[in-house]
Amino acid sequence: MNEKSYPRIGETVLEKTLPNGLKIFIVPKPQHRKKYAFFATRYGGMDMQFIRNGEKCDTPAGIAHYLEHKMFDTKDGNALQVLSQNGAEPNAFTSNAMTGYYFDCTEHFEENLRILLSFVSVPYFTDESVEKERGIIGQEIRMVEDSPDWQVYERLLACLYRSSPARVPIAGTVESIAELTPQMLYSCTRGFYAPSNMVLSVAGKITLAQAVDACKRNGLYRARAPHEVEWDIPAQTGPLPHKEAFFTMPVTKPCFGVAYREEPLAEGDLKRELLLDMLGDLVVGGLTKLYRRLYDEALVNPEFSGDFIAVRGACTVAFTGESDTPRQVVDLLQEEIERMRREGVDPEVFMLVKNQMYGELLGDVEAVDDAAEEAAAACLKGRTLADEIAALAALTVEDANALLQTALREENRAYVQIDPAEK
Repeated sequence: MNEKSYPRIGETVLEKTLPNGLKIFIVPKPQHRKKYAFFATRYGGMDMQFIRNGEKCDTPAGIAHYLEHKMFDTKDGNALQVLSQNGAEPNAFTSNAMTGYYFDCTEHFEENLRILLSFVSVPYFTDESVEKERGIIGQEIRMVEDSPDWQVYERLLACLYRSSPARVPIAGTVESIAELTPQMLYSCTRGFYAPSNMVLSVAGKITLAQAVDACKRNGLYRARAPHEVEWDIPAQTGPLPHKEAFFTMPVTKPCFGVAYREEPLAEGDLKRELLLDMLGDLVVGGLTKLYRRLYDEALVNPEFSGDFIAVRGACTVAFTGESDTPRQVVDLLQEEIERMRREGVDPEVFMLVKNQMYGELLGDVEAVDDAAEEAAAACLKGRTLADEIAALAALTVEDANALLQTALREENRAYVQIDPAEK
């Protein structure tokens, strides 16, 4: 067992790696009645191409998300219903690079943890159940496709990247999920749901011994060969596939987005990751003069903001919102970026943004659910939440100015606009 105390965040985290490679994190919170368990794998929507046992595999878009739905199925029924009947609140999600299953409860925690570990570790698919899910997920896909925000985001990525899986919707398409078979699902669980590619994180009034014992009783302790999956992410070089895209939807006013393709993050480059994450708020966050001008002159709606997207092989800073004059907003945005490149970031705004991010990271460890999820997410990225907080604390305005010399370049910019459809 490895016990680490993090005075900066006021937490003690217990860590243990089992003989099979599964990592366990316990965030003790004896003052809380609620307990929270989070069981996750380093496998998400963008992991469609990979190499397993030396063989290159190419799977349909949406398979990781489909697996998330089907993993709740067991020979005896549905684990989601069993957990709910046992007083737990269970759910799951799939991101670009991770799939997580979780529950919280105040009673019957050990039994609920056993159920969680069991259904995620023992997949059970049938032709009938896989076929039935197509209609359910197909409805989800159509709902997302009707969202203007999602359409802007998806088309920006299509402009920036020619072949990156980051541009493919996590849930896939109606056409891609039609290709899925139980055999494909089993193959992906064997590759990515191996204990050495997973993490169990628990927060609340629980001991490490309880978590380890639950793993032992579910066959998740004995030594196994490490998983043999390698990610196969195509490199993105050369000019952007498209600089602009325009289309119509039933919206009340134009929706738009402008995004910049950045160099993918090097493994472990936490400093650059945090700085890129800050850029949106440094340029047009609520604390900036540009945001106040755009808002005071009614050039954008209050939701206009910057966002940061980083996955394996892809890295993007995007600005999205609604405006009657989107081109004017983009011109003002680029003018501000060039001014900041020449004159530097406002030191006061930098400190305010940094302190805001610092507070958000500290807030992540206060609630049992956030503490468990953040510990797991950081682990799957090869670090801890304490590492992130320490790296953020060390950032300076000079670091931000240095980044701006290469980031947010106009030649790497794509623009997407949705205009109201004619009635």
